[in-house]
Amino acid sequence: MDNISIVLVEPQGPINVGAVCRCMMNFGCSDLRLVNPCPGYRSLDARRMALKAESMLTRAPVFQTLQQALADCHLAFGTTRRFGKYREDFLNPEQAAGHALAQSPGSRVAFVFGREDRGLHTSELDLCQFFITIPTHSAYPSMNLSHAVSLLLYELRKGALDDARIGNDDPAPALAADVENMFQHMRRSLLAADYLDPQNPDHVLRSFRRLFGRTGLNDREVRILQGLWSRIDWIEGERKRLSGRK
Repeated sequence: MDNISIVLVEPQGPINVGAVCRCMMNFGCSDLRLVNPCPGYRSLDARRMALKAESMLTRAPVFQTLQQALADCHLAFGTTRRFGKYREDFLNPEQAAGHALAQSPGSRVAFVFGREDRGLHTSELDLCQFFITIPTHSAYPSMNLSHAVSLLLYELRKGALDDARIGNDDPAPALAADVENMFQHMRRSLLAADYLDPQNPDHVLRSFRRLFGRTGLNDREVRILQGLWSRIDWIEGERKRLSGRK
């Protein structure tokens, strides 16, 4: 549980933030990260709700963007109730917990929760390798933020106590910051090579994000892909240079 991070993106209710701290302490998780929280997230109401977990609330780092919050993470799970384009291959909480616990030792895994009223934007889900949805009843599918966090942490804690961690000798996955830099390089290279539609380049790029997200990338694989994009950059530059001579 020491390698699990809970990331709240623009939480709107101070009481919810305090309740998340309390349930994190219940299940032995201590790394809370906040992205643009509401102004009163450390208010008296929030601290009263947190109770003995108040120290977690006061020391939680605040980030301006989700990308910054995930920079040192190796794997990110985004929670969502919305289905459709770019949102496929959902895991339930038990499956997500098993996958998280099976990561190599030292890998930091983030569980990302969105706004109480609108959840996570598609651009934010792009930064997550896997999606989680909780199979609630269709009559009232949306859960309270702290309840959703509690359910996921329960599955993680149960898996850890049941010694469900699977031995994994694979190299540790690459940091999210390095993977995102690779994707941005990929975007520039494929745009320059006229492979992506300039009007909607992220349409195809999101398919690559899902593909690499399912398999996972380690540091060596990220460097190999960066080398491929650099080679494409050079070839495209040479092609344009030679075309200019004619």
